[in-house]
Amino acid sequence: MFDITVTSVKVLSLKEATKMLSVSKITRYATIILHFTIFCNSVASGENVHVSVKNRLGDGTSLSIHCQSKDTDIGDQTVTDGNEIGWDFSPNAWGTTLFYCDVTGWGGNSTFSFDIYAHDRDWLRCESQCLWLISKEGMYGLNGVTGFWEFLWNAPAS
Repeated sequence: MFDITVTSVKVLSLKEATKMLSVSKITRYATIILHFTIFCNSVASGENVHVSVKNRLGDGTSLSIHCQSKDTDIGDQTVTDGNEIGWDFSPNAWGTTLFYCDVTGWGGNSTFSFDIYAHDRDWLRCESQCLWLISKEGMYGLNGVTGFWEFLWNAPAS
């Protein structure tokens, strides 16, 4: 059994209660504004993100890559063995930036599609550069936080 003892209770006047609510609202709004400011500085600070795809297939195998976003089309590019394609862009302030690519010449005649930059996945993993590597085994992405190449996708079946 528990014993509960109330030693004092303060009844607030309407003026005091209103003042406390106002301070609480101000604190809440200040916190929201602070979070929004931090978000805008990290996303829309004008800092570019560099994206690149490296062809490490070997045997002189070239890739055909077509990358685009809703607003920007990089166009069809041929990436010869040992070389890479890359470009810079600024993520939008809403955190919805998405670039996607279609790759042919890897694993037969089929087309492999992937998101080369998706803000919700990559804003921290590749803050200023998003590097990808295509090999015979599969596709790797460089994790900018850990510094390790992560195996992300198996090569398409031939």
